[in-house]
Amino acid sequence: MSIFGFGKKKAPEASPPAEEPGWFGRLKSGLSKSSTKLTQGLGDLFTKRKLDDEALEDLEDLLITADLGVATAAKVTKHLAKTRFGQDVTAEEIKQTLAEEITRILEPVAKPLVIDPSHKPHVVLVVGVNGSGKTTTIGKLAKQYKDAGLTVTLAAGDTFRAAAVEQLKVWGERTGCPVIARDTGADAAGLAYDAVTESKGRGDDLLFIDTAGRLQNKADLMAELAKIVRSIKKFDATAPHDVLLVLDATVGQNAHSQVEIFKELINVTGLVLTKLDGTARGGVLVALAEKFGLPVHAIGVGEQAGDLRPFEADAFARSLVGMD
Repeated sequence: MSIFGFGKKKAPEASPPAEEPGWFGRLKSGLSKSSTKLTQGLGDLFTKRKLDDEALEDLEDLLITADLGVATAAKVTKHLAKTRFGQDVTAEEIKQTLAEEITRILEPVAKPLVIDPSHKPHVVLVVGVNGSGKTTTIGKLAKQYKDAGLTVTLAAGDTFRAAAVEQLKVWGERTGCPVIARDTGADAAGLAYDAVTESKGRGDDLLFIDTAGRLQNKADLMAELAKIVRSIKKFDATAPHDVLLVLDATVGQNAHSQVEIFKELINVTGLVLTKLDGTARGGVLVALAEKFGLPVHAIGVGEQAGDLRPFEADAFARSLVGMD
């Protein structure tokens, strides 16, 4: 399934086409740490046990410790209390119900990143803390859009980190996408303005702009992001057309504070979750969807470009609870 779409941004009316063979297996494998934590707990709780108040309380605690969030845990246990209270239940039955409830929560936020062809270029500002995987995510997205026939430019807006600039240049070479960069310490807002100017001059379909992610001094970061946006708007008042927040899933509940901070700093329009294969905290995505309702455009479960894919609610929910 392609990660991009065209036209006005809205949730797709039809269900997305099935992923090519192998992706569900990779997703399930990538989420194995998260699903093992959850399924082992369910197995321990529901071996020949009636669904009574104590069982529901234990289940709610398990879901919270699996990073699914208090609201999600309460919603799932409330549903079970209505439908199965006092009955014998198995871990498999609980997993099935859990997958259905998680899918319901996630479906409204599972939206592709829609590229509007009327924008030349469609400007995507990519934000997140250092180490979240911003630069790698840009490279992977660039490859997928380039392979789909779009013209893509990359801008190395994290001008304070030479390593980030070099990393983006490597992705530029791999994908055949031009990279706009400046010397270390150069003004990021000036670079963003130049990038939009050059990209528009070439008639590009898409421009990704990387940014710094130093949360130690929030005031500086806020000022820099605001300046970058002002610079972009000088050339195109409608841009940036998307602001993607890249989150490292291994940080678990800290992802909540990152979303809150970046929503305060800038108008975040969508999320990308990376490194789901390196954590038992994959359930945090469900909690984020429940709390913030921001579109989740893509998830990453590995290092290769093909390991970042569009987010699909049902496949994620089934993988998270360890179902085939």
